[in-house]
Amino acid sequence: MDPYLTAKWLHILSSTVLFGTGMGTAFQMVWAMRTGRVETIHSVASGVVVADWIFTAPAGLIQPLTGLWLAHLAGWPLTAPWLLLTYALYLLALACWLPVVHLQIRIRNLAGEALTKGQPLPDQARRLYRIWFALGWPAFAALVGVFWLMVSKPDFVF
Repeated sequence: MDPYLTAKWLHILSSTVLFGTGMGTAFQMVWAMRTGRVETIHSVASGVVVADWIFTAPAGLIQPLTGLWLAHLAGWPLTAPWLLLTYALYLLALACWLPVVHLQIRIRNLAGEALTKGQPLPDQARRLYRIWFALGWPAFAALVGVFWLMVSKPDFVF
């Protein structure tokens, strides 16, 4: 198979996994938190943490590697303005995702402790969830911007 098509296919596939898993796990976490049920929150948060390690993390690593491979194969300079903006947006998404993973683990653990003790979800878990929720929006917007840049490859100068 042509190396460019292979790189492009891997890049598209990993971006689909990255974006799709992010949207899916975010929806599940929001839906679980809305129930207020400790059992549901613990179960869903546990699944979300696992999904991030199995799907999101590998796809997130593959994305920049295949992106650089594509740029090399296509002959794009790595300092093209649209690529520089892509890097910045990708780093913004990463900067939001890293604390989100930590927050999900803490929410899962707090829900697990409450479940074991037969107590309601602690207020701390709800506070962490609000931070988690707020961090999701800039990450989402950044990845939408990356998709637009990948498709349009605009010719602009900063």
